[in-house]
Amino acid sequence: MASTRATHDRSRCRNCGFEAPGGDDDWQRIEVPKLGRMTQCPDCESTDVITSR
Repeated sequence: MASTRATHDRSRCRNCGFEAPGGDDDWQRIEVPKLGRMTQCPDCESTDVITSR
Protein backbone atom coordinates (compact mmCIF):
# COMPACT_ATOMS: atom_id res chain seq x y z
CA MET A 1 0.00 0.00 0.00
CA ALA A 2 1.53 3.28 -1.09
CA SER A 3 1.26 6.29 1.17
CA THR A 4 0.91 9.82 -0.07
CA ARG A 5 2.21 13.11 1.18
CA ALA A 6 -1.37 14.19 1.96
CA THR A 7 -1.69 11.26 4.37
CA HIS A 8 1.55 12.21 6.14
CA ASP A 9 0.57 15.88 6.51
CA ARG A 10 -2.64 15.16 8.41
CA SER A 11 -3.21 14.42 12.07
CA ARG A 12 -6.15 12.35 13.28
CA CYS A 13 -8.06 11.97 16.56
CA ARG A 14 -8.20 8.29 17.49
CA ASN A 15 -11.37 8.89 19.53
CA CYS A 16 -13.71 10.58 17.02
CA GLY A 17 -11.80 10.51 13.73
CA PHE A 18 -11.44 14.29 13.32
CA GLU A 19 -8.69 15.09 10.81
CA ALA A 20 -6.83 18.29 9.97
CA PRO A 21 -3.37 19.17 8.73
CA GLY A 22 -0.67 18.58 11.34
CA GLY A 23 0.20 21.78 13.18
CA ASP A 24 -2.93 23.52 11.85
CA ASP A 25 -4.82 26.05 13.94
CA ASP A 26 -7.84 23.71 13.89
CA TRP A 27 -6.14 21.69 16.63
CA GLN A 28 -6.14 22.92 20.21
CA ARG A 29 -2.95 22.89 22.29
CA ILE A 30 -2.99 22.42 26.04
CA GLU A 31 -0.29 22.42 28.71
CA VAL A 32 -0.38 19.35 30.94
CA PRO A 33 1.74 19.37 34.13
CA LYS A 34 4.58 16.83 33.94
CA LEU A 35 3.76 16.04 30.29
CA GLY A 36 4.14 19.42 28.61
CA ARG A 37 2.29 20.66 25.56
CA MET A 38 -0.24 18.30 24.00
CA THR A 39 -2.50 18.40 20.96
CA GLN A 40 -6.21 18.22 21.72
CA CYS A 41 -9.13 17.47 19.39
CA PRO A 42 -11.48 20.46 19.00
CA ASP A 43 -14.49 18.16 18.51
CA CYS A 44 -14.28 15.70 21.41
CA GLU A 45 -11.41 17.23 23.47
CA SER A 46 -9.47 13.96 23.43
CA THR A 47 -5.68 14.08 23.51
CA ASP A 48 -5.41 10.66 21.83
CA VAL A 49 -4.19 12.20 18.58
CA ILE A 50 -1.90 10.74 15.95
CA THR A 51 0.14 13.76 14.91
CA SER A 52 2.02 14.21 11.70
CA ARG A 53 4.32 16.93 13.03
